[in-house]
Order: sequence, then C-alpha cells, then structure tokens
Amino acid sequence: MIPVPGKLTQALKTGDNFLVTSHVKPDGDSIGSMAATGHILKSLGKNFSLYNESGLPSKYAWLDLPSDLHTSPPYNDVECIIVLDSASAERPGDYIAGMIKEVPTINIDHHPDNPGFGSINWVDPGYSSVGEMISLLAGELGIELNGPMAQGIYLAIVSDTGFFSFGNTTPGVLELTAFMLRQGLDTGRLNPMITNQWSQGRIRLHGLALQRSEFIDRGRIGIISVTREMLKNTGTGPEDCEGLVNTLLKVNGVKVACTLREDEDGRVKISLRSAGTDDVSKIASRLGGGGHKNASGGIINAPLQEAREMVISSVRRNLG
Repeated sequence: MIPVPGKLTQALKTGDNFLVTSHVKPDGDSIGSMAATGHILKSLGKNFSLYNESGLPSKYAWLDLPSDLHTSPPYNDVECIIVLDSASAERPGDYIAGMIKEVPTINIDHHPDNPGFGSINWVDPGYSSVGEMISLLAGELGIELNGPMAQGIYLAIVSDTGFFSFGNTTPGVLELTAFMLRQGLDTGRLNPMITNQWSQGRIRLHGLALQRSEFIDRGRIGIISVTREMLKNTGTGPEDCEGLVNTLLKVNGVKVACTLREDEDGRVKISLRSAGTDDVSKIASRLGGGGHKNASGGIINAPLQEAREMVISSVRRNLG
C-alpha cells in the first residue's frame, strides 16, 4: 500500500485556511474522515472549516466534530481544499468541483476509479477506508489516536468494513483498532450510537421491501426494488434504504445482491454487493457507476422496471 506522501504532510504543516469536504450524502467513512481530519488540523493550530453540501446526517449527530459542519461555503479565502472519500471531483457537488479548478487540492481516497484530480493525490484502494488512511496521516504528524479523533476513525472503519465482516478487513485494520482500544476507545459506548439509529418507519420500509425481494438465476442474484410510493407510505427517505442490499447478501446461494431505489427526479439509484471473488465494480462500471470489488453503485437514468432489467442483464454477464 502507498504510504503517506511527504508532500501531503508538508502541505498540512506549512499551509493554512483549509476547507475539508467529502462526497454529498455522506456515509460513515466520509463523516468520520472529515471529523478526524478536522481534529488533525485543530491539533496543528490551523484555520479550517468543514463543509458538506448535504450536511450532517442526523444519525451521526452524536459525533464530536472539531467545528461546525457547514452546508454553504463558509468563507472565500480558502488556500487549500482537502477532498475525502470522493471518486471524482464532481462527487462533493458543483461548488467544490468549481473550486478544485482554482484552488490547490489534496485528494485522499481509496476508490480504484479515482482519476487523481488533486494537486496532491493519495489514492490507494488497498486501504479499507479513508478513515484508515487518516489514521496514518495523524501518525506521520505525531498526533495521538485517541479521544474524538479515534471515534471518527473508528466510525469510518466499521462503516466501510461492515464491522470487520467484509473482505477489506485486513490485519492492519484490526491492529489499528486494537491500538485505539488500548488508547481508551470505548466501542461498547460507540457501537450502539452507530447502529441503533433506526426509525419505526425504517423498520416498516425494510419489512415491505424484503417481502418484495426476488431471487433469480437459481438464487444467485438477489434483487429489491424500492419505489417512491413505498418511501412515501412509510414516511421514510433514501437514507433509510441503507443496509437492505447487505440483508439480501445474507441469503444462502446469493452471489450478487442488488437494490434499486426510485428517486423523485425519475432516476434510479443502484447498490450492488458481493462476497468473495465476484467483482461488482465491473457491473457498476458497465452501468455508468463505480466503486469497490464487493461494494459498488451508481445512477441509472431510466424508469425503475427498465433499470431493473439493465441491472439483471449486467449481473448475468458478470456471473457467466
């Protein structure tokens, strides 16, 4: 794996007025990495702001952030942008995509299809999460992995490893977590705050969705389609679909699990999961998306039923 680039640590030591951001609709890795990076900058005595176009998801309201998370550009004198967990310059939204063309940018990511859009790029799919990468950055800068910083890194790691159940759970990830535990990380307190965030509507949505689950090609493909009507009737939103695809993967015989969510704009959000050697990033790529070997996704500009047929066709080609 690629170690922390020296020019990255130098940029953090000598620079000031940083803007830290990640992709829109942030997940645990994005938010945890942003929090940890902010704590690094705070320890270095730097001026910085945290920004995400979508804001802080309510389920992460418990996280100890080093500053407010802005949903509008916090100031204009940004000297350097730090973009985390974003496979392209467009993923953090239009504002950041425009700024990247004008302002020096540090790009830290673990998506294999990241083109290296920054002035400084540290991109390595060998890491489980961007949070793991930020822990190494903290170590290079002599900053201890404890307290709120460790909480952010832990959130990032468990989000992207499925609580150490996915194939990206390396010895290094477990060793890092053990180190943070020795430094006082209280997983007994954190784990319920991370996992116990469901609403009653979400329970109803998952029950309804699972009733509609399909298993095709001799049970090798599991698929769920979530309509706008289902979301409306259960009082839920897109974020409440999270985890459905992983539930499908628990069914014996399923090689590739797929969920399709119908959005208000007529597009369909797809999520793909696999276990073992089946590479869903190839499937997502054919459909205009991307991601990792065992976890990928994308957007299809087509009606739900048409998108379903496109996904099934692409999965069949991958499974052979």
